Amino acid sequence: MSRAVGASFERLAADFLSHQGLRVLESNYTCKGGEIDLVCDDHGTLVFVEVRARRGNRHGAPEETVGTVKQRRLIHAARHYLMVRKIVDRPCRFDVVAVEGETIRHYPDAFQT
Repeated sequence: MSRAVGASFERLAADFLSHQGLRVLESNYTCKGGEIDLVCDDHGTLVFVEVRARRGNRHGAPEETVGTVKQRRLIHAARHYLMVRKIVDRPCRFDVVAVEGETIRHYPDAFQT
């Protein structure tokens, strides 16, 4: 998937989450060893969002591709984000947004650290 196509799916996810009441703080936060597609605020909870997309489900649903390796990279990037921003004592969670055609599925608190 090209970077432009990925960015369009991330914009769809950001719009969807905004309509759900989350406030998008940042997109495409990167550090050595990881990336966070979206960082959001959900009424005081910092939400690190992984956006996954597929044109169809022939090879499984997009959310199924967030395995343990990807989770470790997200956790690493989230810890880096918190350290750089000097954020302490704030609740955090990891969400996954799956985009499949016209369907968007949101999985709050998709995995634990």
